[in-house]
Amino acid sequence: MRRDKSQVRAWEGLKVVHPHAAGLDIGSEEIWAAVAPAGNKEPVRKFGTFTPDLHALADWLLACGVDTVVMESTGVYWIPVYEILEARGLQVFVVNARHVKNVPGRKSDIQDCQWIQGLHSVGLLRGSFRPAGEIVALRAYLRHRAGLIEHRAAHIQHMQNVQLTQVVSDITGMTGLAIVRAIVAGQRDPQQLAALRDRRCKKSVREIAKALTGNYRPEHLFALQQALALYDFYTAQMAACDAEIERQFANLKPASDDLPPLPPSQKLNSHSKNTPTYDARSHLYRITGVDLVAATGLNESTVQTIVAETGSDLSAFPSEKHFSSWLGLAPHNDISGGKRLRSRTLPTNNRAGQAFRMAAQSVSKSPNSAFGAFYRRMKARLGAQQAIVATAHKIARAYYHMLKHRTPFHDMGGEEYERRARQREIRNLQKRAAKLGLSLVETPTAAALAGSF
Repeated sequence: MRRDKSQVRAWEGLKVVHPHAAGLDIGSEEIWAAVAPAGNKEPVRKFGTFTPDLHALADWLLACGVDTVVMESTGVYWIPVYEILEARGLQVFVVNARHVKNVPGRKSDIQDCQWIQGLHSVGLLRGSFRPAGEIVALRAYLRHRAGLIEHRAAHIQHMQNVQLTQVVSDITGMTGLAIVRAIVAGQRDPQQLAALRDRRCKKSVREIAKALTGNYRPEHLFALQQALALYDFYTAQMAACDAEIERQFANLKPASDDLPPLPPSQKLNSHSKNTPTYDARSHLYRITGVDLVAATGLNESTVQTIVAETGSDLSAFPSEKHFSSWLGLAPHNDISGGKRLRSRTLPTNNRAGQAFRMAAQSVSKSPNSAFGAFYRRMKARLGAQQAIVATAHKIARAYYHMLKHRTPFHDMGGEEYERRARQREIRNLQKRAAKLGLSLVETPTAAALAGSF
């Protein structure tokens, strides 16, 4: 489409948006800072990375009249700089390193900080999303807890070297741990070990005894003892971490002072070993004002991960489309010449996006939910992998609507979703038939006629 001459405007050049901006290039041992050259005899200076050096940096920036600072989000070196400058009243932006890529052939530390300062002064850089300070503290605890779970999982795999997993589905359950602890304590008789079977175990004592009849080598027993000790250690560390997380939740402000009581959960209790030991659902309801755990596919663990990554206030995302794009769940379109060349989701390490993907996997076999019905329709069209992303996108939009408008979750059900999907298909067929000058006549099939009798 050609533009009319009245629509073409003369380019006025780049206007200065942040006249008192500063740019930082942060390394492990030194920081290069640049301010606007106008009115500053020394617009570029070098600072160290120790805490006194960071305070000296803040003093220099304030003396230069700086009110906004921009830096790259490379590594973890920017975190103490960000916290100190923000505490001193400066507006700090953390930007994607790909957005500040320098001109080829002009790479040096001094030029980098000046280039960042110049781009930010004319408004070409956009700060990355960062939740509020109290949510950042909660996020640090929950990320540490996720690391403890990951480390503990490796030692659970080491304990599975015992031929017990063929008869016990969960080696860290009542039966599995009782037998492993007895083996470490010195018990070798398979009948005595099988007698530790919990009454709810599906396998019989004879089957368990047969699985435990073997050759106990000293080096393998030593490895089992070490794995059990490390499993117990990480379990204790997770309990201590849960206590700190609960205290952090208690310090967060409630969404409202007159919230109605939290209704009983309609979901079955989770038997996951990684479920929080505290009442995460009540804490999440208090700080968000809505029962997000009630959404199909979401549980306490996934919701607290999402809240810790995105915060309880989604005003930074103007719409659910912006929110889904930030999560890495919305398709990215490559357009050239007015044509869409490719449509795909970009690779990302977004933890909240991964939590929504886990929620999509959990509803894939849900027979009576709308999300489950949507997944099965997408799987038939796109395959399992893309269906998970599409379902995660749908759950994320529902989550955004619930939290943004404080709206309780309502599941229309799988049957109602299929009925509405069928109506949409019929309307689309009628429109296509009308374009061809035809009319669509609904004729009952033989299966429908047989079902009416």
